[in-house]
Amino acid sequence: MSTRVEENKAKAAAPKVQAKAVSPYVLALRVDLERGLKRLGTVELGDFSVELGQGAESIWAVVRRQSRGGLAIRAAHAPGGFSKVSKVKTEGDQALQFEAISAMGRHRIAVEGSGADLHRLRVRTWLTPDRPLLVPFLPRDLYPLDAADDPLGAVGGVEAAQRGPNTGLVYFTLADPAFGHALYVQDLTALNDYYRATHINPLGSVGGEWPELGYLPPAPHSSTPRDPLPAGEETAISAAILVLRDMAAASEQEKARQFLQMLGVAYTAMQLPAVTYRDWVARAEQTLKDLDQAPEASCESYGHRYIRPYTDAEYPDSMVQMTVIASLHEYARWTGKAIPLAAELARGMEKFFDPDLGTLRRYLPNVGDDKDADAVDSWYLYHPLRNLAQLALDGEDWARDLFLRSVEFGIRAAHHFDYDWPIQYNVRDFSVVTAKRGDQEHGQTDVGGFYAYVMVLAFELTGEARYLDEARAAIDAARGMRFELEYQANLTAWGAAACMRLWRISGVTEYREQAYVYLASFFHNCEIWESQIDAAQYHSNFLGATALHDAPYMAMYECFESFAAFDRFLHDSGPDLDPATRMLVTEYCKYVLHRAWFYYPDALPEDILATEWRNGHVDRALSFPVEDLYADGQAPGQVGQEIYGAGAAFVLASRTFHPVEGAAFQLYSNHLIVADERTGERARSLTLVGGETCTALVAAVKRGRRALPDCKLMLADGDRVRPSRASADRIEWQVPANARIILNWSEA
Repeated sequence: MSTRVEENKAKAAAPKVQAKAVSPYVLALRVDLERGLKRLGTVELGDFSVELGQGAESIWAVVRRQSRGGLAIRAAHAPGGFSKVSKVKTEGDQALQFEAISAMGRHRIAVEGSGADLHRLRVRTWLTPDRPLLVPFLPRDLYPLDAADDPLGAVGGVEAAQRGPNTGLVYFTLADPAFGHALYVQDLTALNDYYRATHINPLGSVGGEWPELGYLPPAPHSSTPRDPLPAGEETAISAAILVLRDMAAASEQEKARQFLQMLGVAYTAMQLPAVTYRDWVARAEQTLKDLDQAPEASCESYGHRYIRPYTDAEYPDSMVQMTVIASLHEYARWTGKAIPLAAELARGMEKFFDPDLGTLRRYLPNVGDDKDADAVDSWYLYHPLRNLAQLALDGEDWARDLFLRSVEFGIRAAHHFDYDWPIQYNVRDFSVVTAKRGDQEHGQTDVGGFYAYVMVLAFELTGEARYLDEARAAIDAARGMRFELEYQANLTAWGAAACMRLWRISGVTEYREQAYVYLASFFHNCEIWESQIDAAQYHSNFLGATALHDAPYMAMYECFESFAAFDRFLHDSGPDLDPATRMLVTEYCKYVLHRAWFYYPDALPEDILATEWRNGHVDRALSFPVEDLYADGQAPGQVGQEIYGAGAAFVLASRTFHPVEGAAFQLYSNHLIVADERTGERARSLTLVGGETCTALVAAVKRGRRALPDCKLMLADGDRVRPSRASADRIEWQVPANARIILNWSEA
């Protein structure tokens, strides 16, 4: 194992720490536990016991594992304490419910426990103030305990915590005593009323310093809050989910897999927004028209046509050209009709090739002096190669020729940097322009996974084993990065796909297990909540991946690229994939099809769009996506309207709409179909891949002028599924996401 891998492990290892400096709230909990809580009730949770008790100023849920320590969750806090706490009638799956009266008003606390395997505790709290209530501060709510119920004696470390607008989670280990792993998730969707009333957002609100962890309700930016919670109205102030695993993992791969399993358990208790059918075919046709006809979309140089990165802005570059060309190629294969624009753009790709260096350049030779023509982001060198290799595998000879002339330079770069790429370097001499990302810790950490995918394609194209050796070396070099692995969302997704493909080719299970590390880092950087804050109420952000590891926004390019990577990943994974991981991946893809629609400015209210742009301008008449959507309610489109994201419509349409030969409709599914058989003249059997507890949207969508036929859908056991929506143009059904279904139709 290389020295650098060992260094990565040392840096990324969760520190085993014990409390040193602590806040008054840690000490207050310690006193509460020493004096003994006033017992309110208990909940059994497998090998764990949960005691609800009242302290001086807080109500606690204390989770214990025999003599192996525990966790204390603050269910409610009131300065001055509670004057009365009483049980009330439970509702639904609740195990206990309380009302607690204090000077603040009335708290309502509901406790639920579930899980025969991975144990899940949910503690939700609502507050009804007696008068308009300003909330300057509430303390964090989660504390690990040693075997003597002392938070100062607990030893452990945090593996992952919330970054910016992403899921409100903290994943940690209580190592001494040997309590195990725990995943805490705050379901931020449930707290929208709190954020809207107080005009604050929950970015970076879950995490903490050992031993004070969990959710820190966001405080106002000024020392004095101005926006109160309304009097007499019940407002959710906490929706905590705790998933426990009593057997802690030792390896990086197993910790990642367990994180995904536990996140899957938490996911099933979260508020999930409904999804809506989107006509991606119509969007693709409009996008194709705008790409071809809008003068802001392209320019001419050297007698060729090139796509601009943004509307009427920026110089053509090779990544943008190949992203659009490859997406058009995929759409053309799906429709069975050639797209002249794709061939026109392909003819200009040769001008990016530098024969002296033997590589594709980022820019054309005539790029302006305001650009450093020799500087390239590490991932930018490889991305055009991936699309060239894929086109070559599809039979495009020009792409094969250009790929094979360029790929060796990419290998030289990998060797020069020892598979540890900087942010940006000079292609002439590999001198580093920018070494580290904003935190000054790492470079482009997930480029190795993307490079590995390119090398796997090179192997499939040529049969040369040396390319597989390169893929293995790149994946091996990234070991030890754990939750620091992601630099850019789509690169991480392709890294997971590369690992799974390597496993399929080589049979080496370590590569399948390493895929979990890429996926854990990816989902750590997702927004598993639906914001209703300011402008965010007009679009969806649920399960969106922030573009970079520290980005404040989601971007369309990373969104649809990750969708494409996961489509490939699922095809390669098969039944050996962990079920919770499969569920998260398929749910991500499902919500892409719903959420991505809002990147298009014509799908948003005009008055919420940004009016000043970093690149070009935003034109609502053009079917190109804006780059940026924000969970904290900022105006969308501040970065600009990314034409290089225009490929989304072509990729999403071709992956989700399925022609039915001889019929007057197409079949739509927002889940991957892994088995599809025409079982009769007007019958079709399909098997979906998805989570056991999730649902898929399947639709028969009219095409052409003929009337939509009468369609009936049954599950494999013969039960008929009633349509959830029916019109002259479309019939929709909601079915189990892992179902085998049979569709029958009779032509009118």
